[in-house]
Amino acid sequence: MTLQDIKQRFGIMGNNPLLERAIDIARQVAPTDLNVLINGESGTGKEVFPQIIHQNSSRKHGQYIAVNCGAIPEGTIDSELFGHEKGSFTGAHEARKGYFEVADGGTIFLDEVGELPLTTQARLLRVLETGEYIRVGSSKVQKTNVRVVAATNINFNVAIEKGKFREDLYYRLNTVPINLPPLRERKDDIYLLFRKFASDFATKYRMPAVKLTPDAEHALVNYYWPGNIRQLKNITEQISIIEKEREISLESILQYLPNYNTNTLPAIANASFGNTSSTSDMNERDLLYKVLFDMKKDLNDLKKVVHDIVQVGGNALGSLPSDDLQTIDRLYHNESNFPIVSGVNEIKVHNPIIVKEPSNGFNQPIVVEESLSLQDKEIDMIKKALKKHKGKRKYASQELGISERTLYRKINEYKIEE
Repeated sequence: MTLQDIKQRFGIMGNNPLLERAIDIARQVAPTDLNVLINGESGTGKEVFPQIIHQNSSRKHGQYIAVNCGAIPEGTIDSELFGHEKGSFTGAHEARKGYFEVADGGTIFLDEVGELPLTTQARLLRVLETGEYIRVGSSKVQKTNVRVVAATNINFNVAIEKGKFREDLYYRLNTVPINLPPLRERKDDIYLLFRKFASDFATKYRMPAVKLTPDAEHALVNYYWPGNIRQLKNITEQISIIEKEREISLESILQYLPNYNTNTLPAIANASFGNTSSTSDMNERDLLYKVLFDMKKDLNDLKKVVHDIVQVGGNALGSLPSDDLQTIDRLYHNESNFPIVSGVNEIKVHNPIIVKEPSNGFNQPIVVEESLSLQDKEIDMIKKALKKHKGKRKYASQELGISERTLYRKINEYKIEE
């Protein structure tokens, strides 16, 4: 099956070299029985590649089962994967086959494999090494012949270092890695995907397809897309339904792109996927980077205010707009690392920020303090997100760029009252 045949059959759009490389690797590894680990951010289409591998392998007539490891409670994941015997735990009224038994001779796709508990990881490692497993509540060893394709959006190096993921299991799963690029690295494909989704929704809802003005197209292509293809599809559907005009302007599309001007973090915030992608830990890093960028913006605002003070000379504070004075009072309440303005032509780096008026009778220094603790900033951002979305954690976590599970843990950790 050629590259174009695969794209057409599985509905893959785009000509990005990184995407085509991933498809080519999946096509080449499919006839083998090697384990495959698919790395990519949430929303990049990882679920399509196990199907490509399965349908192009000798196991294509066998069972294909996709398992979302992050959606199964820790107490039942072993039973789901490996089965259980009658009476092995409360509620086990009869024996049950697990996915590895049902998919014997076929393929299992373990999505979000990084969410597996350590005890389940040990069981999975044994299956990968020997093909053997034991049902929950049984002592009988059973055999299975299953190909495992796994996917994750976590940083395995960090997870292994923190003891959350077994290193030996990682190397078993990562026999052949496939790395999917995030949408922001596929700029040439973004508008192509938008047009495809717009056409699909036009057919679905029986209405003309939406089009973008050149400015709107530029904004769409240069947006950061933290939710990747899934987010693009959702936004296209929203625009198709809500907007009355079929030609979408820049002003209209910006209403659907959250944090358009501030959501352009450096590449490290969502690292490339050699062996990594966003984890809950990487999402925490995203949040910290947002805090740091907000602080940088505040510093730039302060520089502008100080520059205005220097320029206006003797009228210094008296001539500043009230909103600039509020900016000073709001932003800078810290006793470290901020400038002193002790004279019109003298600026030093010292402890608190003190603004003095040399010629106009301002003898009292203005000293304001604010904590620059990253933890305090993080707590503040979480509170603001929860308030903005009226306590709905799902939308608050999307606003912050972290998983809902991470947000829940942060709320408990910081004892944040909703």
